[in-house]
Amino acid sequence: MTGSALLWLRRDLRRRDLPALAAAAGRGAVVPLFVLDPLMWERAGAVRRAWLAAGVLAADAAYEGALCVRIGDPRDVVPAVAEQVGARSVHVSAETTPAGRTRDRQVARRLAGAGGELVATGSPYALGPGVVRTAGGAAYRVFTPFARAWRAAGWPGPAPDPPRLTLRFVESDPAARARLHEAVAGCTVPLPPAGEDAALRRCREFVRSRLASYAAERDRPDLDATSRLSPDLKVGALHPRTVLACLAGRQGPGVDRFVTELAWREFYADVLWHHPASARTDLRGELAGLSYDEVDGDTAQRVAAWRAGRTGYPFVDAGMRQLLAEGWMHNRVRMVVASFLTKDLHVWWPVGARHFLDHLLDGDVASNSHGWQWVAGTGTDAAPYVRVFNPVTQGVRFDPDGDYVRRFVPELAHLPAAAAHEPWRHPDGYRGGYPTRIVDHEEQRRVALARYAAARR
Repeated sequence: MTGSALLWLRRDLRRRDLPALAAAAGRGAVVPLFVLDPLMWERAGAVRRAWLAAGVLAADAAYEGALCVRIGDPRDVVPAVAEQVGARSVHVSAETTPAGRTRDRQVARRLAGAGGELVATGSPYALGPGVVRTAGGAAYRVFTPFARAWRAAGWPGPAPDPPRLTLRFVESDPAARARLHEAVAGCTVPLPPAGEDAALRRCREFVRSRLASYAAERDRPDLDATSRLSPDLKVGALHPRTVLACLAGRQGPGVDRFVTELAWREFYADVLWHHPASARTDLRGELAGLSYDEVDGDTAQRVAAWRAGRTGYPFVDAGMRQLLAEGWMHNRVRMVVASFLTKDLHVWWPVGARHFLDHLLDGDVASNSHGWQWVAGTGTDAAPYVRVFNPVTQGVRFDPDGDYVRRFVPELAHLPAAAAHEPWRHPDGYRGGYPTRIVDHEEQRRVALARYAAARR
């Protein structure tokens, strides 16, 4: 084995279960590379930047300090580093987002012009987008049949480590490394331990202690009942193949439900693959005439209250404050707060999706955009028109003792049990300075349904 091969890490910040690494190792000494693209870096929110930076630094440790970090446009940096180290092949996990696919095509052309090649092996998903099709070869637009076909297709086990691996050290850009450290140090939310070892520990702990009760408790934000693996999957510190392998030999409703949640992630990536414009626009063209309120005047003030967790609806406000405090939000609450913005405030979903991407550790374009559209009724939901989440009944049902609300809305800490969800019904409900409701939910529900009916006509 002679020469060098470049391993360009993006959404695969790990060393194990990485087919692209094995492919690179078969070509020569491996130069691991991460490119800090200033354009993408600035577009990401501070929390997402910090989590990415933590993941890159953890990956550097996993690669024994050999990770080369450079700053600049990948279309320029990747070919330049490949030329510097004499690498004729650059190895990646296949990108699946519209922007990533466009960037990779451009990098591939530049490499080809210099006699090199971009080699894609594997993807961030158990089954790469575009693989699961109907019997007639069409793409799925509804989750349930996709999930059925996805399960039937099966998925490979974790990729083996390369039999031989020689890492080659190449100097990093000091300014790039400084940005990584600054992003982590300046983060306003507590970051969990980053990297593949920490991610695998989280996965195993979830399987050991919470998987059995997952089906029954996964919708309870007041309980520590979920895996919290989405940030690790986002940056590729953990691959879904590894997660699925951790479930091998286990049965029960918790296992089945958790696999279904992984399937949702695969489904949304598949939808984006086939419909790249859905990253920023409605998937359902038949609702193009749906009317929204402009984000100005009173609506702008209400959106600001939503962002700050001061809508006067405790379950909504607890979720929005959890997002600001932790860089994460329970999935059930994500649906409720998204419904409130789109159907109580009548604001187009990209406004909320952008806020989520600014603050979520696990902010992922496919899952975020299509999750928002599912709630808004303009995406993959088979029956979107009549579902308007009631922020009070959702809170009473899934936070029955009010513990989640009291944890993030201290102004309501004095209210007992479920009274925290309806301070307006308690004679002392507003003693702590909690704001009154900015809209009447029942009234806005009627407005939302009328607008959907008009759009369908």
